[in-house]
Amino acid sequence: MLAPSLQKNDRRARIIIFIVSAIVFAAVTALSRIKVEVNLPFNVHVFAMINAIINSIVAVLLLAGLMTVKRNNYGLHKKIMLTAMALSVLFLLSYIAHHLLTSETKFGDLNHDGILTIDEKLQAGSIRIVYYVLLLTHIPLAAIILPFILFTAYRALTGEYEKHKRLTRITWPVWFYVAVSGVLVYLMIEPYYG
Repeated sequence: MLAPSLQKNDRRARIIIFIVSAIVFAAVTALSRIKVEVNLPFNVHVFAMINAIINSIVAVLLLAGLMTVKRNNYGLHKKIMLTAMALSVLFLLSYIAHHLLTSETKFGDLNHDGILTIDEKLQAGSIRIVYYVLLLTHIPLAAIILPFILFTAYRALTGEYEKHKRLTRITWPVWFYVAVSGVLVYLMIEPYYG
């Protein structure tokens, strides 16, 4: 096992994790009400593609992190997981940029007019159900995973490996699902970007 990187201070950690999680949640929630009108020299949906790429890399890193810890390569595991966390911060910034600069895209809106007609719904077919099931599971899990990720990392960085391991049993599969479902949601909605 690795030596602790942080001095244990549960009270301070809880406060910081709560504040960071609340700020991120509030910022993402506010995105539904705030739009910035600006003409950029590129298609702003590039941020959605960046998000999907980052989520893909995070999913691969999560698998690599799992493999390295099972092989007792704790130093590499730590580097991989911290990289996954850093990429998740970049994802968040790109996600905020995308949602600030674009309006809502409706699944099936082939002519990109923001109105989903009966014909467009019929053309999209039952895949719409798959899309919405993915989306409706992805969103709440993405909203609640951040404090779990931060607490799981905190337990590892303070050398509390048994607590880290117990938290990981919840955190890892949810984080992995959020990363993979984020990519799938992007692949499904991308044809409808205007």
